[in-house]
Amino acid sequence: MKRVFALCMLAAFISALMSGPFAQAGEIIAHPSVSLSWAEVRDVYLGEQQFVGAIKLVPTDNGVLLADFLAKVVQTDERTYAARWRRKASREGLHAPRLLRNDADVHAFVKATPGAVGYVNTAHDAGVKVLDSF
Repeated sequence: MKRVFALCMLAAFISALMSGPFAQAGEIIAHPSVSLSWAEVRDVYLGEQQFVGAIKLVPTDNGVLLADFLAKVVQTDERTYAARWRRKASREGLHAPRLLRNDADVHAFVKATPGAVGYVNTAHDAGVKVLDSF
């Protein structure tokens, strides 16, 4: 009985670690032609940075990780993010990042599109560059 209790406690502890502040939700990836810092990635998703050198940046959102990415990296929520991009579209003619359904779609888009930036659960594709984790 003590062994079962100890195993349950260990499982609960591991679960707490995996869902707490130490959990790694995803990775920020880019086309191999792109290098950005954490702050620059945030600026890209806020519509404040459109180029890195002469390369036009093409950010894309991942429907599976959107809320987590916005909270951790962009430091906003989905409603505020959408409102910001509506204002950017009407005032500056910018387009919001394309929303893709899942990791596979984001990987394929980033790999095939020069200047692309995205985020996924795990960057397992050799054709993309991992910029950072969030």
